[in-house]
Amino acid sequence: MNFSGKQVVVTGGTGALGTEVVAGLLRAGARCIIPYRSDTEAQRFAHRGDPNMTLVTVSDLADETQVAKLYAGMTPWASIHIAGGFAPGTVAATDKAALMAQIDGNLVSSFLCCRAAVNAMKAGGQEGRIVNVASRQALEWRSGAGMAAYTIAKAGVATLTITLAEEVAKDNILVNAVAPSIMDTAANRAAMPKADFGTWPKVEEVAATILFLASPDNRVTRGAVVPVYGKF
Repeated sequence: MNFSGKQVVVTGGTGALGTEVVAGLLRAGARCIIPYRSDTEAQRFAHRGDPNMTLVTVSDLADETQVAKLYAGMTPWASIHIAGGFAPGTVAATDKAALMAQIDGNLVSSFLCCRAAVNAMKAGGQEGRIVNVASRQALEWRSGAGMAAYTIAKAGVATLTITLAEEVAKDNILVNAVAPSIMDTAANRAAMPKADFGTWPKVEEVAATILFLASPDNRVTRGAVVPVYGKF
């Protein structure tokens, strides 16, 4: 895949999955723009200092003004939306604040970044790619029992992906999403030490799917929410 000279935004780019995606983009020649929230987050980022990577402070991707500022003056080839968060909780145990935190962190952030990216691509008069990150629960709702707010938010991301893909196909902007199951990360291993880690998809494997969907090699796939479950 050749991203040579192409501008790519990656939200959540400093996380476990995002770091792998950014690594692949940099190897392929992309110029990456990575929003981050804290100096600590930026300091520990593996690709800090790469001349083809720019870190931009954005405290809240669910804030319309901040997202508009992030994309201002930009003509991205691709926008990849990995930023989000997880919190467990049944419906009975989830109050409005907890529900809205999941909706803002997962769905609203993706919606605003999709909106800004589409407008920037159209203004630049070029085709483009958008990739969102949903979840297995977004496709298999019953598996979301015990994590209701998260499942609702990620199901919204899946719906956003399919709806937007239909709206912008005529503009040569292809919109897709991946839907991971539990990924093999240090944090997930620590949280579930007795799990069979060999069944979990590796972050580099999920990243490879994202990179293809965001690449010029993807000429026809749109409106897909691709399961990336591994053997789990």
